[in-house]
Amino acid sequence: MSSSAPKVLEVRDLKVSFTVDTGRLFRHDYHTIKAVDGVSFDVHRGEILGIVGESGCGKSTLARAILGLVKAEAGEVAWLGQDLLSLDEEAFRKKRRDIQMVFQDPSGSLDPRMTVGEIIAEPLRTFHPHMSELQVAERVRGMMQMVGLLPDQINRYPHEFSGGQCQRVGIARALVVNPQLVVCDEPVSALDVSIQAQIVNLLKDLQKKLNLSLIFIAHDLSVVRHVSDRVMVMYLGQVMELADRDQIYLEPKHPYTQALIESVPIPDPVLERARARRALQGDIPSPLHPPTGCVFSTRCPFADAMCVQKRPSLEATAQGSQVACHHFRELTERQASLEAAQSADQAGEAEHG
Repeated sequence: MSSSAPKVLEVRDLKVSFTVDTGRLFRHDYHTIKAVDGVSFDVHRGEILGIVGESGCGKSTLARAILGLVKAEAGEVAWLGQDLLSLDEEAFRKKRRDIQMVFQDPSGSLDPRMTVGEIIAEPLRTFHPHMSELQVAERVRGMMQMVGLLPDQINRYPHEFSGGQCQRVGIARALVVNPQLVVCDEPVSALDVSIQAQIVNLLKDLQKKLNLSLIFIAHDLSVVRHVSDRVMVMYLGQVMELADRDQIYLEPKHPYTQALIESVPIPDPVLERARARRALQGDIPSPLHPPTGCVFSTRCPFADAMCVQKRPSLEATAQGSQVACHHFRELTERQASLEAAQSADQAGEAEHG
Protein backbone atom coordinates (compact mmCIF):
# COMPACT_ATOMS: atom_id res chain seq x y z
CA MET A 1 0.00 0.00 0.00
CA SER A 2 1.44 3.36 -1.05
CA SER A 3 1.18 6.32 1.31
CA SER A 4 0.20 8.41 -1.73
CA ALA A 5 -2.99 6.38 -2.20
CA PRO A 6 -6.15 8.46 -1.74
CA LYS A 7 -7.94 8.47 1.59
CA VAL A 8 -11.27 6.65 1.64
CA LEU A 9 -12.06 7.15 5.34
CA GLU A 10 -11.18 10.10 7.57
CA VAL A 11 -12.10 10.01 11.26
CA ARG A 12 -11.64 13.21 13.23
CA ASP A 13 -12.00 13.63 17.01
CA LEU A 14 -14.66 10.93 17.27
CA LYS A 15 -16.35 10.59 20.65
CA VAL A 16 -18.79 7.96 21.90
CA SER A 17 -20.14 7.90 25.46
CA PHE A 18 -22.55 5.67 27.36
CA THR A 19 -24.52 6.45 30.49
CA VAL A 20 -24.67 3.63 33.03
CA ASP A 21 -26.59 3.33 36.28
CA THR A 22 -24.46 1.84 39.07
CA GLY A 23 -27.09 2.36 41.76
CA ARG A 24 -28.98 -0.34 43.61
CA LEU A 25 -32.72 -0.99 43.95
CA PHE A 26 -34.49 2.37 43.98
CA ARG A 27 -31.35 4.48 44.16
CA HIS A 28 -29.91 5.71 40.88
CA ASP A 29 -26.27 6.61 40.41
CA TYR A 30 -25.54 7.60 36.81
CA HIS A 31 -22.05 7.74 35.35
CA THR A 32 -20.73 8.53 31.89
CA ILE A 33 -18.27 6.17 30.22
CA LYS A 34 -16.13 7.69 27.47
CA ALA A 35 -15.76 4.58 25.31
CA VAL A 36 -14.15 6.51 22.44
CA ASP A 37 -12.58 9.80 23.44
CA GLY A 38 -11.30 11.96 20.61
CA VAL A 39 -9.96 9.37 18.15
CA SER A 40 -8.58 10.51 14.78
CA PHE A 41 -7.10 8.48 11.92
CA ASP A 42 -7.27 7.89 8.16
CA VAL A 43 -7.59 4.80 5.99
CA HIS A 44 -6.13 4.83 2.47
CA ARG A 45 -7.40 2.92 -0.53
CA GLY A 46 -6.00 -0.60 -0.55
CA GLU A 47 -4.64 -0.30 3.00
CA ILE A 48 -5.06 -2.62 5.99
CA LEU A 49 -5.13 -0.67 9.25
CA GLY A 50 -4.71 -2.83 12.35
CA ILE A 51 -6.18 -1.69 15.67
CA VAL A 52 -4.90 -3.30 18.89
CA GLY A 53 -5.32 -2.78 22.61
CA GLU A 54 -6.46 -4.52 25.76
CA SER A 55 -10.09 -5.45 26.36
CA GLY A 56 -12.24 -2.42 27.08
CA CYS A 57 -10.07 0.06 25.20
CA GLY A 58 -12.86 1.00 22.78
CA LYS A 59 -11.81 -0.86 19.62
CA SER A 60 -15.18 -2.47 18.90
CA THR A 61 -17.14 0.64 19.87
CA LEU A 62 -15.00 2.65 17.44
CA ALA A 63 -15.79 0.16 14.66
CA ARG A 64 -19.52 0.29 15.36
CA ALA A 65 -19.51 4.08 15.48
CA ILE A 66 -17.92 4.24 12.04
CA LEU A 67 -20.75 2.10 10.64
CA GLY A 68 -23.46 3.95 12.55
CA LEU A 69 -24.32 0.95 14.74
CA VAL A 70 -23.76 3.11 17.82
CA LYS A 71 -24.33 6.84 17.89
CA ALA A 72 -21.34 9.18 18.06
CA GLU A 73 -21.87 12.28 20.17
CA ALA A 74 -19.16 14.34 18.46
CA GLY A 75 -16.56 14.22 15.72
CA GLU A 76 -16.54 13.47 12.03
CA VAL A 77 -16.52 10.27 9.98
CA ALA A 78 -15.87 11.26 6.36
CA TRP A 79 -16.31 8.64 3.62
CA LEU A 80 -14.74 9.80 0.34
CA GLY A 81 -14.92 13.36 1.65
CA GLN A 82 -18.56 13.27 2.84
CA ASP A 83 -19.37 13.35 6.55
CA LEU A 84 -21.51 10.30 7.31
CA LEU A 85 -22.64 11.54 10.71
CA SER A 86 -24.44 14.50 9.13
CA LEU A 87 -26.56 12.27 6.85
CA ASP A 88 -30.11 11.22 7.62
CA GLU A 89 -30.88 7.53 8.17
CA GLU A 90 -31.85 6.76 4.58
CA ALA A 91 -28.81 8.51 3.05
CA PHE A 92 -26.51 6.78 5.54
CA ARG A 93 -28.03 3.39 4.70
CA LYS A 94 -27.18 3.88 1.02
CA LYS A 95 -23.56 4.64 1.92
CA ARG A 96 -23.40 1.44 3.96
CA ARG A 97 -23.16 -0.54 0.74
CA ASP A 98 -19.55 0.63 0.45
CA ILE A 99 -18.69 -0.11 4.11
CA GLN A 100 -19.38 -3.60 5.43
CA MET A 101 -18.46 -5.47 8.62
CA VAL A 102 -17.25 -8.92 9.63
CA PHE A 103 -18.25 -9.68 13.23
CA GLN A 104 -16.35 -11.43 16.02
CA ASP A 105 -18.66 -14.39 16.67
CA PRO A 106 -19.10 -16.28 13.39
CA SER A 107 -22.02 -18.35 14.65
CA GLY A 108 -23.82 -15.66 16.63
CA SER A 109 -23.78 -13.21 13.72
CA LEU A 110 -25.68 -15.58 11.40
CA ASP A 111 -29.46 -16.08 11.56
CA PRO A 112 -29.98 -19.80 12.33
CA ARG A 113 -33.37 -19.75 10.59
CA MET A 114 -31.87 -18.78 7.22
CA THR A 115 -29.81 -20.88 4.83
CA VAL A 116 -26.31 -19.65 4.05
CA GLY A 117 -27.53 -18.75 0.59
CA GLU A 118 -30.20 -16.50 2.05
CA ILE A 119 -27.73 -15.00 4.53
CA ILE A 120 -25.20 -14.10 1.84
CA ALA A 121 -27.94 -12.85 -0.51
CA GLU A 122 -29.54 -10.55 2.09
CA PRO A 123 -27.29 -7.51 1.35
CA LEU A 124 -27.92 -7.97 -2.39
CA ARG A 125 -31.68 -7.85 -1.85
CA THR A 126 -31.24 -4.72 0.27
CA PHE A 127 -28.91 -2.73 -1.96
CA HIS A 128 -29.70 -4.24 -5.39
CA PRO A 129 -33.44 -5.01 -5.36
CA HIS A 130 -33.52 -4.96 -9.18
CA MET A 131 -31.41 -8.14 -9.45
CA SER A 132 -33.27 -11.26 -10.56
CA GLU A 133 -33.34 -14.47 -8.52
CA LEU A 134 -31.01 -16.10 -11.04
CA GLN A 135 -28.52 -13.23 -10.83
CA VAL A 136 -28.61 -13.32 -7.03
CA ALA A 137 -28.05 -17.09 -6.94
CA GLU A 138 -25.13 -16.86 -9.40
CA ARG A 139 -23.55 -14.05 -7.41
CA VAL A 140 -23.95 -15.95 -4.12
CA ARG A 141 -22.46 -19.17 -5.52
CA GLY A 142 -19.52 -17.27 -6.97
CA MET A 143 -18.88 -15.55 -3.65
CA MET A 144 -19.07 -18.85 -1.76
CA GLN A 145 -16.45 -20.31 -4.05
CA MET A 146 -14.26 -17.22 -3.62
CA VAL A 147 -14.19 -17.62 0.17
CA GLY A 148 -13.51 -21.36 0.06
CA LEU A 149 -17.02 -22.80 0.43
CA LEU A 150 -18.67 -25.31 -1.89
CA PRO A 151 -21.43 -23.71 -3.98
CA ASP A 152 -23.62 -26.78 -3.53
CA GLN A 153 -23.77 -25.97 0.22
CA ILE A 154 -25.98 -22.99 -0.56
CA ASN A 155 -29.11 -24.53 1.01
CA ARG A 156 -27.49 -25.63 4.27
CA TYR A 157 -28.00 -23.88 7.63
CA PRO A 158 -25.31 -22.32 9.87
CA HIS A 159 -25.47 -25.13 12.45
CA GLU A 160 -24.23 -27.53 9.76
CA PHE A 161 -20.94 -25.63 9.44
CA SER A 162 -17.85 -25.33 11.63
CA GLY A 163 -16.82 -22.04 13.22
CA GLY A 164 -14.28 -21.34 10.48
CA GLN A 165 -16.83 -22.08 7.76
CA CYS A 166 -19.37 -19.80 9.45
CA GLN A 167 -16.80 -17.00 9.42
CA ARG A 168 -16.29 -17.61 5.70
CA VAL A 169 -20.04 -17.17 5.30
CA GLY A 170 -19.79 -13.88 7.21
CA ILE A 171 -16.96 -12.72 4.96
CA ALA A 172 -18.95 -13.68 1.84
CA ARG A 173 -21.94 -11.73 3.13
CA ALA A 174 -19.76 -8.65 3.69
CA LEU A 175 -18.13 -8.83 0.25
CA VAL A 176 -21.12 -9.80 -1.90
CA VAL A 177 -22.07 -6.14 -2.59
CA ASN A 178 -18.49 -5.20 -3.62
CA PRO A 179 -17.72 -2.78 -0.74
CA GLN A 180 -14.64 -0.58 -0.71
CA LEU A 181 -14.00 -0.85 3.04
CA VAL A 182 -14.51 -3.85 5.32
CA VAL A 183 -14.31 -3.50 9.11
CA CYS A 184 -13.20 -6.78 10.70
CA ASP A 185 -14.04 -6.74 14.41
CA GLU A 186 -11.79 -9.45 15.92
CA PRO A 187 -12.77 -11.91 13.18
CA VAL A 188 -10.49 -14.73 14.39
CA SER A 189 -10.58 -14.43 18.19
CA ALA A 190 -13.30 -17.10 18.54
CA LEU A 191 -11.54 -19.61 16.27
CA ASP A 192 -8.88 -22.28 16.82
CA VAL A 193 -5.30 -21.22 16.09
CA SER A 194 -4.99 -23.31 12.92
CA ILE A 195 -8.29 -21.91 11.61
CA GLN A 196 -7.22 -18.38 12.53
CA ALA A 197 -4.30 -18.58 10.09
CA GLN A 198 -6.61 -19.75 7.30
CA ILE A 199 -9.07 -16.88 7.83
CA VAL A 200 -6.31 -14.26 8.11
CA ASN A 201 -4.68 -15.49 4.89
CA LEU A 202 -8.08 -15.53 3.18
CA LEU A 203 -8.71 -11.92 4.16
CA LYS A 204 -5.28 -10.87 2.91
CA ASP A 205 -5.79 -12.67 -0.41
CA LEU A 206 -9.24 -11.14 -0.91
CA GLN A 207 -7.95 -7.69 0.03
CA LYS A 208 -5.28 -7.87 -2.68
CA LYS A 209 -7.57 -9.43 -5.26
CA LEU A 210 -10.41 -6.94 -4.77
CA ASN A 211 -8.22 -3.92 -3.82
CA LEU A 212 -10.13 -3.51 -0.57
CA SER A 213 -9.39 -1.30 2.38
CA LEU A 214 -9.59 -3.13 5.72
CA ILE A 215 -9.78 -2.14 9.36
CA PHE A 216 -8.57 -5.23 11.23
CA ILE A 217 -9.25 -5.26 14.99
CA ALA A 218 -7.54 -7.90 17.13
CA HIS A 219 -5.90 -8.65 20.49
CA ASP A 220 -3.16 -10.82 19.02
CA LEU A 221 -0.19 -8.61 18.13
CA SER A 222 1.43 -11.26 15.94
CA VAL A 223 -1.74 -11.55 13.84
CA VAL A 224 -1.96 -7.78 13.46
CA ARG A 225 1.69 -7.60 12.41
CA HIS A 226 1.14 -10.29 9.79
CA VAL A 227 -1.92 -8.70 8.22
CA SER A 228 -1.57 -4.90 8.62
CA ASP A 229 0.15 -2.09 6.74
CA ARG A 230 -0.20 0.34 9.66
CA VAL A 231 -1.07 -0.26 13.31
CA MET A 232 -3.02 1.94 15.73
CA VAL A 233 -2.68 1.26 19.47
CA MET A 234 -5.61 2.23 21.73
CA TYR A 235 -5.94 2.52 25.50
CA LEU A 236 -9.06 3.58 27.42
CA GLY A 237 -10.73 5.07 24.35
CA GLN A 238 -7.72 7.04 23.13
CA VAL A 239 -4.99 6.54 20.53
CA MET A 240 -1.55 6.00 22.06
CA GLU A 241 0.43 5.44 18.87
CA LEU A 242 -0.12 5.13 15.12
CA ALA A 243 2.70 4.02 12.81
CA ASP A 244 3.74 1.72 9.99
CA ARG A 245 3.73 -1.96 10.94
CA ASP A 246 7.48 -2.51 10.91
CA GLN A 247 8.22 0.78 12.63
CA ILE A 248 5.80 0.19 15.49
CA TYR A 249 7.15 -3.32 16.13
CA LEU A 250 10.86 -2.53 15.75
CA GLU A 251 10.92 1.01 17.21
CA PRO A 252 7.83 1.57 19.39
CA LYS A 253 7.75 5.07 20.83
CA HIS A 254 4.98 4.96 23.45
CA PRO A 255 5.67 3.12 26.76
CA TYR A 256 2.35 1.28 26.41
CA THR A 257 3.23 0.07 22.91
CA GLN A 258 6.64 -1.03 24.15
CA ALA A 259 5.03 -3.06 26.94
CA LEU A 260 2.60 -4.69 24.51
CA ILE A 261 5.39 -5.66 22.12
CA GLU A 262 7.52 -7.06 24.93
CA SER A 263 4.61 -9.18 26.16
CA VAL A 264 4.62 -11.19 22.91
CA PRO A 265 6.59 -14.43 23.54
CA ILE A 266 9.60 -15.26 21.36
CA PRO A 267 9.44 -18.80 19.89
CA ASP A 268 12.99 -19.50 21.09
CA PRO A 269 13.30 -20.73 24.72
CA VAL A 270 16.84 -19.41 25.15
CA LEU A 271 16.05 -15.90 23.90
CA GLU A 272 12.73 -15.87 25.74
CA ARG A 273 14.38 -16.61 29.10
CA ALA A 274 17.23 -14.16 28.52
CA ARG A 275 15.33 -11.08 27.52
CA ALA A 276 14.34 -8.39 30.01
CA ARG A 277 10.68 -7.48 30.37
CA ARG A 278 9.05 -4.26 31.46
CA ALA A 279 5.80 -5.69 32.71
CA LEU A 280 2.93 -3.27 33.18
CA GLN A 281 2.02 -2.66 36.79
CA GLY A 282 -1.60 -2.91 37.88
CA ASP A 283 -4.78 -3.27 35.87
CA ILE A 284 -6.56 -0.99 33.44
CA PRO A 285 -8.34 1.73 35.46
CA SER A 286 -12.13 1.65 35.56
CA PRO A 287 -13.64 3.53 32.60
CA LEU A 288 -16.13 4.95 35.10
CA HIS A 289 -13.29 6.87 36.75
CA PRO A 290 -10.45 7.24 34.22
CA PRO A 291 -7.22 8.99 35.24
CA THR A 292 -6.88 12.70 34.65
CA GLY A 293 -4.26 13.87 32.17
CA CYS A 294 -2.70 10.93 30.35
CA VAL A 295 -4.96 7.88 30.76
CA PHE A 296 -1.87 5.64 30.88
CA SER A 297 -0.21 7.61 33.70
CA THR A 298 -1.30 5.19 36.47
CA ARG A 299 0.65 2.32 34.86
CA CYS A 300 3.48 4.15 33.10
CA PRO A 301 6.96 3.85 34.70
CA PHE A 302 7.94 7.26 33.29
CA ALA A 303 4.90 9.27 34.41
CA ASP A 304 5.45 12.57 36.25
CA ALA A 305 3.29 15.46 37.45
CA MET A 306 2.71 16.77 33.93
CA CYS A 307 1.42 13.36 32.81
CA VAL A 308 -1.08 13.35 35.68
CA GLN A 309 -2.33 16.86 34.97
CA LYS A 310 -2.27 17.26 31.18
CA ARG A 311 -3.57 15.01 28.42
CA PRO A 312 -0.92 14.58 25.70
CA SER A 313 -1.87 15.35 22.12
CA LEU A 314 -1.15 12.98 19.23
CA GLU A 315 2.12 14.39 17.85
CA ALA A 316 3.90 13.52 14.61
CA THR A 317 7.44 12.13 14.79
CA ALA A 318 10.31 12.55 12.37
CA GLN A 319 9.65 9.03 11.07
CA GLY A 320 6.04 9.87 10.16
CA SER A 321 4.35 8.08 13.06
CA GLN A 322 2.08 9.68 15.68
CA VAL A 323 2.53 9.34 19.45
CA ALA A 324 0.49 10.60 22.41
CA CYS A 325 3.21 10.92 25.07
CA HIS A 326 4.77 13.97 26.75
CA HIS A 327 8.19 12.30 26.99
CA PHE A 328 8.52 10.15 23.87
CA ARG A 329 11.38 12.24 22.45
CA GLU A 330 13.57 11.98 25.55
CA LEU A 331 12.64 8.29 25.93
CA THR A 332 13.67 7.69 22.32
CA GLU A 333 17.00 9.45 22.91
CA ARG A 334 17.57 7.45 26.11
CA GLN A 335 16.86 4.19 24.30
CA ALA A 336 19.23 5.12 21.48
CA SER A 337 21.99 5.90 24.00
CA LEU A 338 21.46 2.56 25.77
CA GLU A 339 21.61 0.65 22.47
CA ALA A 340 24.79 2.52 21.47
CA ALA A 341 26.40 1.70 24.81
CA GLN A 342 25.43 -1.97 24.50
CA SER A 343 26.88 -2.10 20.99
CA ALA A 344 30.11 -0.56 22.21
CA ASP A 345 30.32 -3.08 25.08
CA GLN A 346 29.73 -5.97 22.73
CA ALA A 347 32.37 -4.67 20.33
CA GLY A 348 34.85 -4.34 23.20
CA GLU A 349 34.16 -7.86 24.42
CA ALA A 350 34.63 -9.22 20.91
CA GLU A 351 37.94 -7.35 20.53
CA HIS A 352 39.34 -8.66 23.82
CA GLY A 353 37.86 -12.10 23.42
